[in-house]
Amino acid sequence: MLDKEGYRPNVGIILANPRNEVFWGKRVNQHAWQFPQGGIKHGETPLQAMYRELEEEIGLQRDHVKILGRTREWLRYEVPEKWMRRDCKGAYRGQKQIWFLLRMVGRDCDVKLRASGHPEFDAWRWHDYWIPLENVIDFKREVYRQALIELHRYLQADRRARVRRLEAAH
Repeated sequence: MLDKEGYRPNVGIILANPRNEVFWGKRVNQHAWQFPQGGIKHGETPLQAMYRELEEEIGLQRDHVKILGRTREWLRYEVPEKWMRRDCKGAYRGQKQIWFLLRMVGRDCDVKLRASGHPEFDAWRWHDYWIPLENVIDFKREVYRQALIELHRYLQADRRARVRRLEAAH
């Protein structure tokens, strides 16, 4: 499903743990690390797609996460022709993404990379929020940078709210 400009609607997920480290997944049989992401199916909202992708790619359910924020606008990247599948060439230009920032409220053992029959990742780790962009495939770097910058304020606001709750409890 492409829009009129040739972009496939997609969601990206930045999952942060209580220490504000982010989930970093290693693509199956590659030395490429990335955030979970995936296409929005026909009739699906970005929110519905995010929850589906979260479960398919890393095995987490709705109750394992709390939504902190999402990007206001679509972030776009173009896919170089050498990375396109043969059946995609022509009208396809790349992806447009809505990014979500989630707080992990579950436990690390809730992550199940083999939750679906087609795993995307074969390893994962927590990484500092400001991941080194040189580790991201070059054509996605700018979108990652934009998403991290735009969503960082939600992470800061959530941290302040958690501190206030702790102080109020004492």
